Order: sequence, then C-alpha cells, then structure tokens
Amino acid sequence: MRLCLRALAALLGYPSAELAAHIPDIRAALAAGSLLPPDELGGLEPLLQRLGSQDLLDAQVEYTELFDRSRALSLHLFEHVHGDSRDRGPAIIDLGQQYLDKGFMLEGPELPDFVPVFIEFASCLSAPEAREMLGEPAHVFAALEERLVERGSDYAPVFGAVLALAGAHPDAEALDELREQAPSDDPAQIDEEWEEKAVTFTAPHEMGGPTGIVAKIRAAGKAATAARTGTKG
Repeated sequence: MRLCLRALAALLGYPSAELAAHIPDIRAALAAGSLLPPDELGGLEPLLQRLGSQDLLDAQVEYTELFDRSRALSLHLFEHVHGDSRDRGPAIIDLGQQYLDKGFMLEGPELPDFVPVFIEFASCLSAPEAREMLGEPAHVFAALEERLVERGSDYAPVFGAVLALAGAHPDAEALDELREQAPSDDPAQIDEEWEEKAVTFTAPHEMGGPTGIVAKIRAAGKAATAARTGTKG
C-alpha cells in the first residue's frame, strides 16, 4: 500500500523530467500487489501515458491551468474545507502538528494540506492508519474527482484510486455541501465570497487536533527536537 500511495502522490505533483522518466516505475508500483481494482488501475493509464510522453512544458502548463488557477480544483485540502475563512491557518498548523507527532517534519515550500504531501504522509503510516487518514477528507477527494471528470481531465482517476485504496466512502451530506458551494474561479466573485470571521485559537477543525497558538508552540518544540535528533520527513 505504501508504494501505491506514493505513486499516486507523485502523479499529482508538478510535472518534471524526473517524473516522466519514472513513469514505468510508477506504473509498476500501482500494479504491485493487485491493491487497486482493475477498473481503477486501467483508468490511470491515459495519465501515465501522457505524462511519460508529453512535452514537459505542455504538461506543466496544463497542470498549472488545471490546479493552480482554479479554486474549485485546488490541491490544498483546506481550500475546500475552510475556503478563505480565518479557520484555514490554524487548521494547516494542526495538520502539520499531526505530521510532527508521527516524527515527520516537512521540508520544502509546500503546506501540510497539499494533497500530494498529505497522501505521501499517509503512505508512511500503517495500513489501518493510512485508510483512516485518507478517509477523513474523502468527500473532498470525491468532489475533486467529479469536477475533473466534468472537465474531461485524465487526473480524475487518481482521486478515484485514492478512495478505492483507502476503502473510503464520502459522507453524502458533506459531498452535497461541496457541490453546492463550489468556489468560483471568476476573480470578480472571489472578493464577494470572502467572509470576515473572528480568529479562534481553541475550536477543533474537521481534521482534528489542537489549534492556533498552542499548535504553534508545540510545532516549534517538535521542530527543534527533530533538528537535534536528525529526524527526517
């Protein structure tokens, strides 16, 4: 399960020459152990073929247009859970704290709620823990899969594969809410959707864990400990 999850995380990363060169390895990792149903595995093949053969610049432009310029397809989980509300910052800190609690410290610029990072972290857990972790935002994954299908994107099967691997079934009510509240990609409407909310330091968010300043203090302490002991992410 670990290799399969890491392969799916890699497919959602920004296209690179390294990714293209390792498509055969990714394909093999996805097929190993017959963890994915045949339909899910077959659904990934168009993306694998394209990323392995497409001009790199074209692949990067397509990725940017799809995920970086569309709020509805954002690869940041809390964009879909909290939007632009003030709860988003504490939620990101809390998720990073969960990584630290398991002994992993993020390296690089990506935020903890970046989907490829989230999936790769799940791959470091035991299978039951990984399924539980991936099941929490199952409604977000399902919504992203639906939106990508609507756009005819070959990235859609990646989210179907994640859900299948986790054995996760999205909460119907939560999924309906995401459908109804899909963010607009019209810049003129984005400002109108902003809601000014009071800062909170105590309320738990949907992913669980401590919030706000407490999490910042704990994260700082964990980071210092990790630096001293050489713990790696």
